[in-house]
Amino acid sequence: MTQRLSKLYFEQISPKLIEKFSYKNMHQVPRIDKIVINRGVGEAAQSNKVLESSLKELNLISGQRGIITRSKKAIAGFKIREKVPVGVFVTLRGDRMYSFLDRLINLALPRIRDFQGISAQSFDKYGNYSLGLEEQLMFPEIEYDKIDQLRGMDISIVTNAKNSEEGLALLKEFGLPFKS
Repeated sequence: MTQRLSKLYFEQISPKLIEKFSYKNMHQVPRIDKIVINRGVGEAAQSNKVLESSLKELNLISGQRGIITRSKKAIAGFKIREKVPVGVFVTLRGDRMYSFLDRLINLALPRIRDFQGISAQSFDKYGNYSLGLEEQLMFPEIEYDKIDQLRGMDISIVTNAKNSEEGLALLKEFGLPFKS
């Protein structure tokens, strides 16, 4: 099953970018490689329940099973020992990636209070975009009654663009609402 955004990319976005940047080859056109959703859960060092609920929420949001990240070394200031769970993440590719991006653009971002667009300043020099969300309730899969605490997450959209200008043009064509 091909996703709506995947079809949109090949039929409309790709030809527009070829025209805008004067690419000679279809393979030069930037595309989204993967989306990584990450949530740091520092409280997981003390409570396993927090980690399990975070993992369950990430599974619901992404439609894919998440992976638990563990600390690499002990840090006394943070009360963390080596190999203790400190977060969860999931990497989305293919149809699941396009499905998540579609839900992010059309359902989640518009549900943010006083939303006026996302910042275009969060690109790195390679055209990858990072976005931080403050709460998980904006996703329709998460029910208010079933969460124990509001927790944010980081979303990284990894592209194969050569620079931030190409990455911005690509994500604008997908419909990400950037501030003017």
